[in-house]
Amino acid sequence: MAFSAPIARFARLSWRDRMLLAEALATLAAASLAIRVLPFRSIAAFAARPPRRQGEADVARLRWAVQACRRRVRWRAVCFQSGLALHAMLRRRGVPSVLHYGIAKESDAEIKAHVWLSVGGEVVLGGAEATGYACVASFPPQEG
Repeated sequence: MAFSAPIARFARLSWRDRMLLAEALATLAAASLAIRVLPFRSIAAFAARPPRRQGEADVARLRWAVQACRRRVRWRAVCFQSGLALHAMLRRRGVPSVLHYGIAKESDAEIKAHVWLSVGGEVVLGGAEATGYACVASFPPQEG
């Protein structure tokens, strides 16, 4: 019974939402694989590239798709994977976004990291968790 409920919910979605979820799943998988196998400098270079064109997108709908997929995948998909996936989906649509990388000191020997994403100066993913983190890098780099 638990298996049929998600399938029934998926079946009730519009074709547009189903396609968006498929794109989000593929992009999340690609981001997860890239983080796992590529050096950070390669991922940073990818994330620093601006969109090739100007466009528009429903940022909230894209965020919904990435978060829905993130909660259901069988691999570890945390803020970095989600942020990179949403960043790529926005860039593909011509929407400039900034991927922020922050750190916080948890104890004397432990540092934790967090990634959040902003569009037009407004945090759209990972903002609630970003409190207490110092931004050490932004992709593309921000002035100031």
